[in-house]
Amino acid sequence: MTDAVVAYFSQTNDILATFLMSILPIVELRGSIIFAATQNVPWYIAYIVSVVGNILPIPFIILFLRPILNYLKKTKHLAKAADWIQERSMKKADKILKYEILGLFIFVAIPLPGTGAWTGAIIASLLDMRIIKAFPTIVLGVMAAGVIMVLGSYGFWSVITHLF
Repeated sequence: MTDAVVAYFSQTNDILATFLMSILPIVELRGSIIFAATQNVPWYIAYIVSVVGNILPIPFIILFLRPILNYLKKTKHLAKAADWIQERSMKKADKILKYEILGLFIFVAIPLPGTGAWTGAIIASLLDMRIIKAFPTIVLGVMAAGVIMVLGSYGFWSVITHLF
């Protein structure tokens, strides 16, 4: 799947491709920054574009996911998919339930498979967290994950030498 995404986006402008990749679930900022590094996009541009792209769908997920899932659960063909999304996301919700806002921040900030802004927003929506608390927490988590990914993808010393 990764090869298909990279091949598709390699045919377009690198910055636009970085932005579009950061919006996608699963790929998100973690994949877009790695892609940008391989395409020699400057790290600060990759960071800004990836953070903005990754944040873009979050308010919509928080606000509209529950009503959409509730509607899908009433349909014949999509009820199983809706249940699967809810069950999969709620399996990861125990740490967020325990630590609330701090748990949501850490969950989004740590760049591991199955974590990130999309899953964090899904969990926040399913837990009925208020957007006034969840959205800023997810934004800070995305920013922290972006720093980690930039340092890992571009190299710590490369980033530091450009800062000073």
